[in-house]
Amino acid sequence: MIIDRIALILAIIGGINWGLIGLFRFDFIAYLFGGQTATVSRVLYTLVCLAAFWCISLLFRGRGVVEEED
Repeated sequence: MIIDRIALILAIIGGINWGLIGLFRFDFIAYLFGGQTATVSRVLYTLVCLAAFWCISLLFRGRGVVEEED
């Protein structure tokens, strides 16, 4: 699903940003969009949060069984 890929991309962006904050005290999202309180930054932080919640659902989904034809 396309929403799964979007959620994974946003979760990866969030993870990389948190890694930068933890290692270097550098918030890349805030740097790009004018600070943590900038509207665009807050929207992106919210989207990353929603994507993380969506990714939780990926843990509990069953994988479809693919049957091979003889």
